[in-house]
Amino acid sequence: MSDRLPGFSTLAVHAGAQPDPTTGARATPIYQTTSFVFNDADHAASLFGLQAFGNIYTRIGNPTNAVLEERVAALEGGTAALAVASGHAAQVVVLQQLLQPGDEFIAARKLYGGSINQFTHAFKSFGWNVVWADPDDIASFERAVTPRTKAIFIESIANPAGSITDIEAISSVARKAGVPLIVDNTLASPYLIRPIDHGADIVVHSLTKFLGGHGNSLGGIIVDAGTFDWSTGGKYPMLSEPRPEYHGIRLQETFGNFAFAIACRVLGLRDLGPALSPFNAFMILTGIETLPLRMQKHCDNARAVAEFLAGHPAVASVSYAGLPSDKYNQLARKYAPKGAGAVFTFSLKGGYDAGVNLVSKLQLFSHLANVGDTRSLVIHPASTTHSQLDDAAKVKSGAGPDVVRLSIGIEDKEDLIADLEQALGA
Repeated sequence: MSDRLPGFSTLAVHAGAQPDPTTGARATPIYQTTSFVFNDADHAASLFGLQAFGNIYTRIGNPTNAVLEERVAALEGGTAALAVASGHAAQVVVLQQLLQPGDEFIAARKLYGGSINQFTHAFKSFGWNVVWADPDDIASFERAVTPRTKAIFIESIANPAGSITDIEAISSVARKAGVPLIVDNTLASPYLIRPIDHGADIVVHSLTKFLGGHGNSLGGIIVDAGTFDWSTGGKYPMLSEPRPEYHGIRLQETFGNFAFAIACRVLGLRDLGPALSPFNAFMILTGIETLPLRMQKHCDNARAVAEFLAGHPAVASVSYAGLPSDKYNQLARKYAPKGAGAVFTFSLKGGYDAGVNLVSKLQLFSHLANVGDTRSLVIHPASTTHSQLDDAAKVKSGAGPDVVRLSIGIEDKEDLIADLEQALGA
């Protein structure tokens, strides 16, 4: 090719991949192996000492996974990436590099219910403390900053309501506080929003969702923007201080603008062990090849369904940023001009019972706890994904008792609308 930068669709197909040097295979092979042979003793020592790059053991890295990592880093505009076993695993590995016991991180209240549970309960055993802020009130992030704050965590498009977060405004708060901004970009995918372009320092995904896209493989990924100075103020000793397990190497000093991705691999993934299987990496890579086509169809279908629901007499309200009347429409125009995503919620006039009843009546929509599938999905969050929250917290997170969440697939929109119409009528 010429010196021109490849477009998004080209990167989705080609980034990170080359024909296999041994066989000439065009598709990235599945390197289904636990370990790799060293050239000699010196080669082995250099790999273990971080003096050379290469393959040691699939828990730490694998050639199939490496293609996936390079591809997602290219799509997000980052310097490097690390693939792990799930989106939850990505969050654990990221925060392990940043937080010591007693430290705090600020998180937006509007998050996936599993993340709220992980942050509130599971992370307490590590001594990590979450402080909640309201993404609709940027000043609440400023008020939440303390000397113990080490990171800010948000979702670009919040689950379950599909609300758009003002990434640039919250990035300014993070810069002022001297901490990295972590953005979960799962619901948007880099096709709709690239958080690094708006000030994010770290991007995470559940690869299980739109990037994989077919509901068949679990995975997560961490993308390093290469924008944060980890040596500032001694806040991040995992990156700035000598690592005894690597003969005193300072990761920030040695690896520069991809030091965080290296830390996640050689300190987090190595010791915590949430490795992504090469087979799942292969499946997710295959899904990413059609990401631009799928995401546009997801968004077009979602808008059509949201418009139908907004006019139905049984529906009290629709929360979809793609509707001109929605409170997040201006943010959607700014951050996601190609579409406001495919996950959104609506409220039923009949309350909790109506939500449960609707889910049971739908035929084409699958009732399950996932989003980002080619198939359209439905769930009643108050009785499932957000059931661990009290009623007030459910409402604050956008999952009140009358709320139903949809993840719109790539079927014919007329069929989706017909299914909703018959279920609402029933």
